[in-house]
Amino acid sequence: MRTTDFSVHLTKFLSHYLPELKNLSPNTIASYCDTFRLLLSYCQDVEKKNIEKITLKDFTPELIDCFMLWLETNRHNSVNTRNQRLAAIHSFTKYLQTQEPRLLFNFQRILAIPVKTTERTAIQPLTKEAVSVLLRQPNTTTRQGRRDATILCLLYDTAARVQEICDLKIEDVRLEHPAHVRIYGKGRKTRTVPILPTTAKNLKNYLTEMHMLTPEKSHLPLFTNRNGQKLTRAGITYILNKYAKMASMIDSSIPPKINPHLLRHTKAMHIYESNNDLISVRDFLGHSDIKTTGIYARSSLEMKRKALEQVQNSPVHEIPSWQKSKNMMDWLKNFGSQGTK
Repeated sequence: MRTTDFSVHLTKFLSHYLPELKNLSPNTIASYCDTFRLLLSYCQDVEKKNIEKITLKDFTPELIDCFMLWLETNRHNSVNTRNQRLAAIHSFTKYLQTQEPRLLFNFQRILAIPVKTTERTAIQPLTKEAVSVLLRQPNTTTRQGRRDATILCLLYDTAARVQEICDLKIEDVRLEHPAHVRIYGKGRKTRTVPILPTTAKNLKNYLTEMHMLTPEKSHLPLFTNRNGQKLTRAGITYILNKYAKMASMIDSSIPPKINPHLLRHTKAMHIYESNNDLISVRDFLGHSDIKTTGIYARSSLEMKRKALEQVQNSPVHEIPSWQKSKNMMDWLKNFGSQGTK
């Protein structure tokens, strides 16, 4: 079968350019693959194109515009998901510019397709009291409960992404002082995150009970399921929501369903509210850009409240109660006159 220029470049992009030159993680590359799998499905099912014959001339801004609309209307993707798909296509298009300059104008038109703006919702982190309630829900009289409790405390204490917790190996944990965890983040970037003594003790007890402290087991996953396979994102999310539902019955501020990313946000906010600067929060979270971390400065209601309390001699005066006046007209007259003095 004769290969097309589109299939040749897409194969090189996914199998060579992204992993070897851009050093992207397997999870990120898998997300890119999903985008192009959906694009080809759209071309076949909606545009009625033979996907084995698609060429770069078919890769047009009109096609991408229609594909973006299809993602939103037919697949009911959120704006964020739509933007992630477009980002993958933009990345491929930038790669194509250097490979096929004869189609440069066409590629520039694709790159000009804008991402959709979304309203940023303020982060609503859990309070420290709520986190404490959540972490106490696992039944620590059972082995599974002790494992789950260890997962939850590590998820919060490290502010790690859920995939980063899944990928941890026993050798990534240092229990001696200063205790820390080596985390492999986005873009295969490694960061070292300190853990508190209580978390270190919980980890040591867990590893001792599971007989995982021997050198020959250091390469094994830190957390596994009953079959000995490393836990997946879905598995950890299931564990978290199991105890979130229980905790919500005790503390109504705790949602019955929690995205693991909420614990990451919560820990980051707690760090920032403890008088740490955004640079420290950025390094702790493993952000590559301080702009990403800036959301915590905008969202910290507690720090805004403390800042307000620092303002002395406030010009705000107490408004007299209308109930103390003889009638409504007298109250309105007195109230209005205060603004004209």
